[in-house]
Formats: sequence, C-alpha cells, structure tokens
Amino acid sequence: MWNMELWIFSIKNVVAAREVPEELQKLATNDLPLLAMEYCQGGDLRKYLNLLENCCGMREGSILILLRDISSALTYLHNKRIIHRDLKPENIVLQQGEKRLIHKIIDLGYAKELDQSSLCTSFVGTLQYLAPELLEQQKYTVTVDYWSFGTLVFECITGFRPFLPTWQPVPWHNKLKQKHEDDIVVYEDLTNEVHFSKHLPQPHNLNRLLSGRLERWLQLMLRWSPQERGRDSKQSSSPTESTSLQERIAQDTHIPSANQELLLEAGLALEPQNNVMQCASVDGRRADVPLVFLFDRSCCNYEPQFSPRILPENIRYVQTEPKRMLAYSPQRRTCGQAWHTIRALKEDWQKLQQGQKAAIMSLLRHNGSLSKQKNEMVSVHQRLKATLEFFTTSLHIDMDKYQEQRATGIASEKLLGVWREMEQTALNRGQTEDVNKLEEEMMKLQTDIKTHTHTHTHTHIYMISHIYIYKWYQRCMGDCQEVVKLVVQAIQFYEKKLREFYTHLSKTVVCRQRVMELLPRVEGVVSSMAQCEQDLLRMQEKRQKELWNLLKVACSKVRSPVSGSPDGGRTPPSSGPPPLQLRPAYSNSLPALHQP
Repeated sequence: MWNMELWIFSIKNVVAAREVPEELQKLATNDLPLLAMEYCQGGDLRKYLNLLENCCGMREGSILILLRDISSALTYLHNKRIIHRDLKPENIVLQQGEKRLIHKIIDLGYAKELDQSSLCTSFVGTLQYLAPELLEQQKYTVTVDYWSFGTLVFECITGFRPFLPTWQPVPWHNKLKQKHEDDIVVYEDLTNEVHFSKHLPQPHNLNRLLSGRLERWLQLMLRWSPQERGRDSKQSSSPTESTSLQERIAQDTHIPSANQELLLEAGLALEPQNNVMQCASVDGRRADVPLVFLFDRSCCNYEPQFSPRILPENIRYVQTEPKRMLAYSPQRRTCGQAWHTIRALKEDWQKLQQGQKAAIMSLLRHNGSLSKQKNEMVSVHQRLKATLEFFTTSLHIDMDKYQEQRATGIASEKLLGVWREMEQTALNRGQTEDVNKLEEEMMKLQTDIKTHTHTHTHTHIYMISHIYIYKWYQRCMGDCQEVVKLVVQAIQFYEKKLREFYTHLSKTVVCRQRVMELLPRVEGVVSSMAQCEQDLLRMQEKRQKELWNLLKVACSKVRSPVSGSPDGGRTPPSSGPPPLQLRPAYSNSLPALHQP
C-alpha cells in the first residue's frame, strides 16, 4: 500500500496514477491491488540516449530541459520525504507536451526494499548510478539521489557515464575512492591508462559559459562524501547585476563594445538597451537555438578564422596508431566522435551561412531605406528645378520690365542690385552636381548588390561522411583509420570553402558599408535641396513685396508732384520729365506679382 500511496501525488514531472477501469479490476487473479499508471508515448531516456545523434551527448537545449524537469521532480519528492534511490535513464520517460518534451520519473519506491541479497540482481547493469554509500550498505539521505542525478546528467552531456563505465564493481569502487572531491570523470584511454579530471571531456554540445557552470554543478553532485555532496562551501552571494552580452563578447573576442554590431537572423540589429532574450525570438516565435551574429564595425575585410580545430582524443590516437584494432566499445566511441566532429563542421558551416544571410538581410533592409531616400532626392530635385525655373523666369521678366520704364518712371539702383544678387543666389542654389554623382554611385552599388546577395551551400560531403560513419558505427571490432580519414577530408574541405565564404562575405559587408555611408549623404543632399527650395520661395516672396512697394511709390507720384523714392528719400522738384504715368507696358508685368 505504501507503494500505491506514492503515486497519488500529482506533479508534471512524476508519472501520475490513474483510476483502474472496472473492467480491469475484474481481471485480477489475486488480492493484490492493481495500479494504473499514466502512459508516456516517448519511451524512456535510455532509448533517446542510444540514438546516433546523441552519441556524444544531447543538445544543449535538451539538457537544460532535462535539468529543470528532473530537479523539479526530485525537489518535490524530497519535500515529501521520499528518496528515489534508483534514478537512471531507464526510470525517466518522455512525454510530448503542448510546447516541449516533458521528462517524468517512474519506478517510485522500487528500491525501497533494497538489501544485500538483492543488490546484484535488482541492479545488474545500473550500479554506476548508485551512490557509494548504497553500495557500501551505509546509512543514506536524499544525497544518494544527487549522485544518481549527477551521473545521469554527465551521461546526457557527454554520451557516456563518468566513472569507468566498463569496469567491474569491485575494482571500480576501489579506483573511484581515489578521486579528488572535485573530479567529475574517471576514464580509461585507448592505451588503458586511467585519468582523473575536474572538467567535462570533449566533445559535447555545450557552450563555454554553460559548460563551466555545469562543471561546477557536477563537482557538487558527484562528491564521494554524502555530507559534502550538493553543498557549495565556496558559494558567494548572487550578483545583483549580470554581465551584459556585449561585455561578455568583448571579453571573449577582444572586440570593443563600440565596434560590435550584433545582428539577429532576420538582419535586425540587437538593441543594447533591450533584454538579451530578444535574440531568442524569430518573427514572434521562440527560436530552438537562439543565435546572434557578431560583425566588427572597424573592418570590412574578413579573413578566415583558421584556429586549429582540436580533435577528440580517440581521433588523435587513431591518427598516430592507424592500424590499432579497437574493441567494440572504444571503436563505437571513436566512430561516434568522428560523426560528431563532422556534424559540428556541418553545423558551423550552416551557422556561417545564417550569419551571411543576416548580413544580406541587413544590407537589403538598409538598401530599401536608401532606395526610399533616392526617390525622395529625385522628387525634391525635380521640385527644386521647377521652383528655380519659375523664379529665374519671373525675375528676368521683372528686370526687363523695370528697365523699360526706368528712363521715364522710377529708378532704384539699390533695388536692381538686390535683384541681381537674388539671381546669382538662385543660380548657386540650383547647383545639382551632387545629385548626379550620388545617382551614379547608387546605380553602380545596385549592380554590386545583385552580384553579392546569394549564399553558398556546400553540405553534400558532410552527408556522405555521415552515412559512411553510421555504417561503420554498427561494426563489432576493427580499426578506425578510414573513419579518421573522412574526418580529415571533411576538415580540409571545410577550410577550403571557408576561404571562399569569407571572400564573398567581405564583399557583402563592403556593399553594406557603402549603403551605410551613402544614406547620410543622400539625406544631407535632400535636406540641402529642401532648404534651397525654401530660400527660393522666400526670395520670390521678397521680390513680390518689393514690386508692390514700387507700385505704391508709382501711385503716390501720380497723386502728388513730390513723392518719396523707393529708397526711402525724397525726390526734389526738377525740370525733368513729367511724373510717371501708368502705361500698359508696366501693367502687363503686374501678373508676375501674383506668381506663387
């Protein structure tokens, strides 16, 4: 009944009990109670770990989900004063939820009756997940689940168990007692030498930051002493501020934050003031693998990054001992490392392509803005030309009519000088060489953009290598020199294509830089032409006011023999020509006063 009571607890990450249908109750052959359990369609974690794609560990996102689910389940059980005692991949099942895969613990209470006689029968093949105190038949606490959880997570990260997975229990236990409290892996290499390490072995799928944090976590979970296990004596207070993404990038790449341009996959710039999680969303949907692409603003010519690619230990050994026959387990691991290395090359190439796509999308986005600015420039240029043509035409008419009446009408050298200055100013405002030059530059740029806005795709060699290695993965025993040759060929192919890629990427970045440089220039020309247009309109308005003032003076002369000149002075009586009479010639020029 105790076992049945355990299943009454309901939590998402512990498999739930269900009501036993009445029809099944009738099928019971004895008085033992029936227990109906939730059915999980995804199988157990062992089945998932045995997939070739997980031969060197699960994906980073899957590991984080597993950590959250199982830690949540263990916390719940421990709060209920329940110790699982037998946590292992076979006792974790998978169920597809609405948004993601959910991990659930099963077999609660299975190990409760564990004793010395059942140790070698109930747990054959799973001793490596049991805490040392259980093997030694000592008193235990919830920390036995910490050991099992740490062992499980290590296997999910690397693809193999942390402590001499092929050794027999007695020598295994004796050797493991020698490990330092912070050692998280004890392994035997292909020369049969045993190594202890505080760090996660390569290869795996974790980024450097997460890898460091999980190493520290595993050091706590896999301590030999039950009293010290899970306790962090070195733990300090949590920082109130986290290091910004750009500061972290500057630390890793030595590119100052001011020179960093971070682009999302769609070509949008990552806003520094916004939450860094904006890179985890693509078009409103959460990205499976959040990516942000770094470009250095201080340079446009990108060179291939040929830092030596560190090959896995087994691959390096086979390179030095190509004829060495390997047993099934080390051969399988060597083939798995080869498969993982080639997959990493393929994924690196795909990420480079995504980065190039981001650069192209950014280029096209800014080029779209440039095209709009160009259209605006052409429109303003046409308006300016029309305004200038109207202004100069009307000015010439007014000056001609002024000269016609000057001998017998009103004369003002000052006014005429102002109009001539206006004419010169208008001509200066109409200089449009910059517009023509910019149009030529933009036409050439558009030709270059069309040439450099396509991506390179070369993945066929990786697919062929994967198929070949998968077949080799099924062999029982042999050497792995052919597999290692495939790895070397794939790396050489990758480096060759990398040179071509960076040459093309540099051209794309140069085009984008040219667009970025043209944008403020075009904006400046548009603003300047708009200002020139306003200046012409103001001069037109000023001249019209002066014409009306001239007309006012002429009218006053008609009414009075003595009147003021347009310059503001008084004209003395003289024996010269009679006062100005309004003639049709002057009135014909009046419509020019009404020009807008």
